[in-house]
Amino acid sequence: MEKYDAIVIGSGQAGTPLSKRLAESGLKTAIIEKRWVGGTCVNDGCSPTKTMIASAKLAWSVANSEKLGVHVGGYTVDFHEILDRKNEVVQRMRGNSEKGIKETKNLDLIYGTAVFTGPKEITVTLNDGSEQVLSADKFFINVGEKPAIPEIDGIDKINYLTSTSIMELEEIPEHLAIIGSGYIALEFGQMFRRFGSKVTILEQSERILRHEDEDIAEEIVKILSEEDIKIITDCKVELIKNEGHNINLFLNVTEQEANISCTHVLIGAGRKPQTTDLGLDSAGVEIDEKGYVKVNDKLETSVEGIYALGDVKGGPAFTHIAYDDYRVIRKNIIEKGNESIKDRLVPYCMFIDPQLGRVGITEQEAKESGKEVLVAKMPNSSVARSIETGDTRGMMKAVIDKETGKILGASVLAEEGGEIVTILQLAMMGGITYEQLKEGVFAHPTYAESLNNLFMTLDK
Repeated sequence: MEKYDAIVIGSGQAGTPLSKRLAESGLKTAIIEKRWVGGTCVNDGCSPTKTMIASAKLAWSVANSEKLGVHVGGYTVDFHEILDRKNEVVQRMRGNSEKGIKETKNLDLIYGTAVFTGPKEITVTLNDGSEQVLSADKFFINVGEKPAIPEIDGIDKINYLTSTSIMELEEIPEHLAIIGSGYIALEFGQMFRRFGSKVTILEQSERILRHEDEDIAEEIVKILSEEDIKIITDCKVELIKNEGHNINLFLNVTEQEANISCTHVLIGAGRKPQTTDLGLDSAGVEIDEKGYVKVNDKLETSVEGIYALGDVKGGPAFTHIAYDDYRVIRKNIIEKGNESIKDRLVPYCMFIDPQLGRVGITEQEAKESGKEVLVAKMPNSSVARSIETGDTRGMMKAVIDKETGKILGASVLAEEGGEIVTILQLAMMGGITYEQLKEGVFAHPTYAESLNNLFMTLDK
């Protein structure tokens, strides 16, 4: 058995920087990774998908260039070149992360699968098949999530796609059916539609994006429908069958039987934590009914000295939240601080086009909590910059505390919606009121300037 001061399991966006800082603080540290350094974000999520989405956006821009007076004789989508570019970006980022770990003193990078075999002990099955037993005073669990596969009759008989395997396709699907309508489903759906696929999205609920306000969700449906993406709601997939080169999905749509035939099926029905084979019971670490590691506001598990960071603990599953988990641990353990994850702002951006940038509470959440709020709304057809660039799709929306005038949340469905909502996030962080933004001087003509007009709608 080899003894360490600290062991990090998983090299995602929390585990990698944490392992380096632990080692730099003088602790003998090991980081265990069963596949590739960088976690989901670098290898399967943010970096590869946004790289491919950039290609899809350019294809859409070329196809819609005539309204701006640019006439293109024709264009082709070279899917192999898109994949090559995606792979190059991933390998570069993964390589930089791996290099940073290997160049850090007091830090060992071990490739293998870790399983707890005691309270502060793990057995690592190395990639060459041998085993190594390690112990440490402190453990940090950063193993993330993986796609959840719904229980549908016949699903195990088809070669369904996940958010990971779809990026390894060598051809553009002729007809892609997507089960689920969350952020992953919508991003891939729009991307492959722009590459040339026919796309059908199947959602079990009465509408898509139940966590967003209904007007925002309706606007997104309108935008995707304009690209000939078919969205079927109140739809349950009851049976899947291979039939020749096609896949048949037998549906129950609003209590009526229906079926569709497609060439590929993507499962976009959520994710689940990778804790099943981690041996947490041997360590005494408690998990909830869904398999997520239970933590307190300081990311401590039920066992002293064992912490969980990132998606594995449940809650918002975003890269930047995992990184902030690292910040909390760094402040508390290395810098002897008293940081907490309680009440932190959770911004995020869904990279459909136009982007949906979000922070804080929605209008529907405000109503459910009984808060007295003002709601500012404005279509992008009223934004000078949107008109000038020829893309007025989407809208902006902010929820404001009626008594103080402070911003409680915002939804920006617009070109660079993620950047625009960040301005509102900074206002929330600084306690700036909507009146101050309404009277603020912003460069003309920018998207930021539209915040003047957004809050002027409250004067009416």
